[in-house]
Amino acid sequence: MKNLRKNGGFTLIEILVVIGIIAILAVIVLIAINPARQFKQARDAQRTSNVNAILNDVGQFTADNKGDLPAGITNTLSDIPVALCSDLIPTYLPALPTDPSSYFNGGDIEDCTDLVDPNWSDYKVVKNATTSRITVSAVGEITPIIDVTR
Repeated sequence: MKNLRKNGGFTLIEILVVIGIIAILAVIVLIAINPARQFKQARDAQRTSNVNAILNDVGQFTADNKGDLPAGITNTLSDIPVALCSDLIPTYLPALPTDPSSYFNGGDIEDCTDLVDPNWSDYKVVKNATTSRITVSAVGEITPIIDVTR
């Protein structure tokens, strides 16, 4: 005669095996997704967008002013100067973007007097002395240096 169970429940071993399989799958999914890397990539994408926005607005300022560059852009790599900020805001940019991981928490600078703090951003600007091309750059987390030249 067959040995039939009267209770239709699961044994403790079966439950533990299922929990173990679920735990292993959860670990594999977390490793594949890697949320910390995803956040770093998102911040680098924001930095790239900000660098392009600043450079586009410098170009628009130059076009509107018959080839004159905004004030404060020099041949030395430096933080965005107050003069450049004043030339771009609010006509070309509603606010100057800040680094997404800065203590400004990604908030933008609407008042250029905030730039007196040298740690406001990791964005830099420089003019090439020979070609007069402008480069805006930022320090990334995944990509070491994000820079665009026009």
